[in-house]
Amino acid sequence: MTRERRYALEAGLAAAFTAVVRRLPRRLVLVLGRGLGRLWGTLDRRHLRIAADNLRLSFPDWDEERVLRTARGVYAHFGTVLFDILWMDGRSREELLAITDVEGLVEARAAVASGRGVVCPTGHYGNWEFQGVASALLVGPFSVVARPLDNPQLDRRLVGFRTSTGNTVIYKKKALSQIMQTIREGGVVAIVIDQNVQEKDGIFVDFFGRPACTTTVAAALALKTGCIILPVRCPLGPDGRYRMIYGPPVEWEGTGRGPEEVAALTQRLTSIIEGWVREHPEQWLWLHRRWKTQPSSAPPPPPPGGENPAPTGPGGGKP
Repeated sequence: MTRERRYALEAGLAAAFTAVVRRLPRRLVLVLGRGLGRLWGTLDRRHLRIAADNLRLSFPDWDEERVLRTARGVYAHFGTVLFDILWMDGRSREELLAITDVEGLVEARAAVASGRGVVCPTGHYGNWEFQGVASALLVGPFSVVARPLDNPQLDRRLVGFRTSTGNTVIYKKKALSQIMQTIREGGVVAIVIDQNVQEKDGIFVDFFGRPACTTTVAAALALKTGCIILPVRCPLGPDGRYRMIYGPPVEWEGTGRGPEEVAALTQRLTSIIEGWVREHPEQWLWLHRRWKTQPSSAPPPPPPGGENPAPTGPGGGKP
């Protein structure tokens, strides 16, 4: 099968599946998503091992039963979130906000109204896609920095969801000029900062006690422009409701030390995300090889999941 035919088949299946899911009661959708997520975890042994290895190293005091339960819970959570996003597609403002509890809305609106511009560091935690969509309804449009999906037809569907309430998607490649313009115009830019990057594209900060190569874009942007830093997250509760949390804003006084200050602020933002993950470990993307890139001077770590180590030096990439 050619790549184009495969892409078309994937897009057709996604459209048909979405049409079915949208007709179901949301409670049933969440149950189905959780169940199929667990099945996915049973079948995807490679990434389940990666998640378990990451959890063992991040929570060394956990016993093996808790590690495996949480790793499987990651699949259950993301199965639930994926099905919920399919159910949300095309829903009204009232339907979307009816499943949401909001914290920090006054502060978020004040930050936008200041005209200084706002950068919202966030991570692959809870339901970050829904946070962006619903935020446009609550505080105004966001510009969301993202990497396009490999399948352009599926990417168009995802972009359609992300922009359905007025947001703009900025692709990571050559995004800096658009990001700077948005901030200078007093807009809001949301950036995920919790994925592994190559050593040339980031710096090493502590994340769960290990060096993690991390993008500095959010910190550098805030220090260069003086915009407001407003971390955002959207965990899913056991009752099926989302807690959309804005802030608190990160207070930061410039020191003029350039790279040292960028590094210190990047560490601060990374530590904030670590705090979120510790609250609900199953709602973060442990399947991703977050610690894949290691300092050049350090010996290579054992590969997660029993994979063969790469024959060359450290590098970034997808899980």
